This record gives sequence, C-alpha cells and structure tokens, in this order.
Amino acid sequence: MAEERILDAEALINGGRWAGAYYVAGYAVECGLKACLLAQMVRTGWVFQERVKVEECRTHDFDELIRIAGLRSELDGSLAASRAFAGNWGIVSQWKVSTRYEPKAEADARAFYAAIADNPDGVLRWIQKYW
Repeated sequence: MAEERILDAEALINGGRWAGAYYVAGYAVECGLKACLLAQMVRTGWVFQERVKVEECRTHDFDELIRIAGLRSELDGSLAASRAFAGNWGIVSQWKVSTRYEPKAEADARAFYAAIADNPDGVLRWIQKYW
C-alpha cells in the first residue's frame, strides 16, 4: 500500500495537485511504518504476548509508529550516518494527518515528495528495509 500511495502522490504532483500530493505522500510513509510494525509482530510474535495494545497501533504519528515497531535505534543510527537522510527525515517528520486540511505550495509538495521518494536517501527507501 505504501508503494501505491507514493505512486499516487507522484501522479498528484504531475497534475499540479499540491495539497493532495503532500497528504498522500505522508500517508505512504504511515502505511510503510505500519507495514514495519506488522512485520515486527510476525517476526517476534509479540502480538500474542500483548506487548502493545492494538489501540496504540492506530496512531498516525510517525515517531510513535517508529517506537512501536522497535525501530528507534535503527532510525537514530541512520540519522547519524547520513546527512542526506537526516535532512529528508527532518522534512518528513513534520507531517501530520491534519495536513489534509491545509493548502500546500508547489515547492512544499515537491520537497516533501522528494524527501520520501529520493533514492537512495529517501524515507520510504529506509522504511522498506524493515518491512
């Protein structure tokens, strides 16, 4: 789903739909982080141990999803190792689900999309290592 949403964001960018592109690109990150969370559940079986309540997983907050998925140390290491990735994460981490109600300028939408989709330092490329 994350890969589909980033393609949707690209189509919206190409169509000049800046606010929609910004929101959908952020949603791609959220979907990717939730895929990481599910992968962690499968690998460790922690869903059966009730380590995390299901309600906690319903968040849209990237930092909280990172925590629940057990990726904090991986994120911190990647931020320290790559200035480009750190810059991209700095842009992406500002996204909130409420951005769907906010207008966005072309420059903001393009910069946000690039921070997510950049290869090799985009946030989505980093997330894909863990799902």
